[in-house]
Amino acid sequence: MIPTATWSQKYGQFLKILFPVLVTQIALSLITFFDTNMSGHASAQDLAGVAIGSSLWVPIQAGLSGILVAVTPIVSQLVGSNQREKISFSVYQALLLSVLVSLVILIVGVMTVQPILNAMNLEARVHDVALHFLIALSAGIVPLFGYTVLRSYIDALGQTRFSMMITLCSLPINVGLNYLLIFGKFGFPQLGGVGAGVASAITYWCVFLIAVLVVWLASPFRDDRIFSRYHRPSGQKWLEILRLGVPMGFAIFFETAIFAGVTLLMSRYDTLTIAAHQAAQNFASTLYMLPLSICTALTILVGYEVGAGRLKDARQYSLLGIGTAVLLSVCTAVILLAFRYPISALYSSDPVLIELIAHFMIYASFYQLSDAIATPVQGALRGYKDVNPAFFLTFLSYWIIGLPVGYWIANYTDLAAYGYWVGLSIGLAVGAVTLLSRLLWVQRQFYRLAKH
Repeated sequence: MIPTATWSQKYGQFLKILFPVLVTQIALSLITFFDTNMSGHASAQDLAGVAIGSSLWVPIQAGLSGILVAVTPIVSQLVGSNQREKISFSVYQALLLSVLVSLVILIVGVMTVQPILNAMNLEARVHDVALHFLIALSAGIVPLFGYTVLRSYIDALGQTRFSMMITLCSLPINVGLNYLLIFGKFGFPQLGGVGAGVASAITYWCVFLIAVLVVWLASPFRDDRIFSRYHRPSGQKWLEILRLGVPMGFAIFFETAIFAGVTLLMSRYDTLTIAAHQAAQNFASTLYMLPLSICTALTILVGYEVGAGRLKDARQYSLLGIGTAVLLSVCTAVILLAFRYPISALYSSDPVLIELIAHFMIYASFYQLSDAIATPVQGALRGYKDVNPAFFLTFLSYWIIGLPVGYWIANYTDLAAYGYWVGLSIGLAVGAVTLLSRLLWVQRQFYRLAKH
């Protein structure tokens, strides 16, 4: 990354950072996409089981990854303030913390997954697929969180193309293993949806090991000598990461867990409705990679400029990123509406299920704009290391407003299951307005402090 003077230079650097991040995020989301999609071609029960398992796992994974992504603003501000020598220790401690986080989630999962699935009153086959999918996936938790730390470090240096190339390696591995294990090809056992969990766990290990080799051997990462010496666990550094990362993680968790909450509430509907809801949500989550990638790019660039004391540039990057996200959201909403039937057919060949998915796609298109504002704004706030208010605003918008409104509409109007999606749209809109207001306030405060 370099200092920029004009809007065109900023946009060029923004795109240079953004494009690899976008490819990386899409590749990561496509692992879940292919798990769900390919399981759907095994059976509707496998689709529902994998979808429910994913809906329980993704919020946890996203929230805990959000804690570890605190490495990005920490490193980007160190780079901006020319304190490169402090990077190695921070990243090393984050890796140790990622192992601890992984062990905690494994222990909690052993105690809670079975009771949660039992409470959902699922068909026996759907229950078994969801349970064993999660058990298989758990074998990849340690490398997944370790890779999250290394990817955050790589991205914070502005070397996002390395993350892109590493993550792209995951796709052929994941799709190939899914093909072998879901459908039982070439002598492999036919595991159905459970095979998707096994494939994902193996994929996470492969990607983590590739990332370790890149950080160890490739320039400019080898200059930081991340693995050159042993460091004892540092409670002080862990607290620094957690103070920044926990609010980030909870904000991400509340934003993603709202969909798991909806899935739990929708468990009273039939299997086809659950499968259609999850398929539509799966595709909408893939589109969400656009604002999420801009969020990551803004954290890197805003953090770099704030660390260097260039507050005007930090504000310009914020405007540039949010504006780009809004423009792209309009395009994705139009695509979603215009091509909802061909998209739905990707998930199933059952015409009844395709019709249900297509109808859910209409509601999925409504909250594209709100996502395009709220998510990049959170990225800019992280660049300023202002994370606590975003956590509270996200909780308020999604859980105090969005979910109760959706529940009321679903249970007391003719919209039924679709009412939850209306509630989600309302919650996202409230989140967009409140988070944007917070960003404007933070920027004014930084300017006032700079003048004094």
